[in-house]
Amino acid sequence: MQIGEIASATGLSRDTLRFYEKRGLLRARRSANGYRDYPPEAVDWLRYIRLAQTLGFTLSEIEADLPLLAEPESSAPQLRAALERKLEDIDKRIEGLHTLRGELARRLGEDMQACPLQATSDSESSPILRP
Repeated sequence: MQIGEIASATGLSRDTLRFYEKRGLLRARRSANGYRDYPPEAVDWLRYIRLAQTLGFTLSEIEADLPLLAEPESSAPQLRAALERKLEDIDKRIEGLHTLRGELARRLGEDMQACPLQATSDSESSPILRP
């Protein structure tokens, strides 16, 4: 498959495909005229990358798991552990966002005649806003 065909099949731009190739996430053979020639299984691989990104994995994390993906049946426990770590990370981020939301709501509840971003005695130790 040439780059335009694989771009159409996956909904990814040609630039994205070139970027993935540069990072080593995607391989293409070069034909005699220098065009990229992707194997048909590249479509499924690119769908996996997009799904992993949708689930919150970075390209660096996906790259780190490349060896596991060569044989997904035998590496299922490690891949499951990666999903569990990502879930824990998301839970921590949600907790941080709840804390941030509480701080913002508290500041909005203060006297609006004063600047809500100015440090008060209660918020001096707040890690959210530092002068």
